[in-house]
Amino acid sequence: QVQLVESGGGLVQAGGSLRLSCAASGRTFSSYAMGWFRQAPGKEREFVATISGSGGYTYYGDSVQGRFTISRDNAKNMVYLHMHSLKPEDSAVYYCTTGRGPFGSSEKTAYNNWGQGTQVTVSS
Repeated sequence: QVQLVESGGGLVQAGGSLRLSCAASGRTFSSYAMGWFRQAPGKEREFVATISGSGGYTYYGDSVQGRFTISRDNAKNMVYLHMHSLKPEDSAVYYCTTGRGPFGSSEKTAYNNWGQGTQVTVSS
């Protein structure tokens, strides 16, 4: 079982930036993909981004493409989500998650461990 702890959320004005971090336990961090999802009140959990185990492949949800960047540091067991040009509709709880294999997808079923989440609020 991998333990995940997210941090870096907060309140930011529209157009601003934030960097979310996720620390993962375990000794085989580089063997699985990592992903970020988000969930706003009353809405389904939405795919944001995924990165492969090696870090060489990334994929983004349409709503964040070009504004968010996912990265990872396998030496530190960390994954990051760099968020720019934030909009009020980006407000949500953001969750870090581990893939079941070296490559992730946009489907929640491709992931098997979830963090507690970190709140991001973007004011207009």
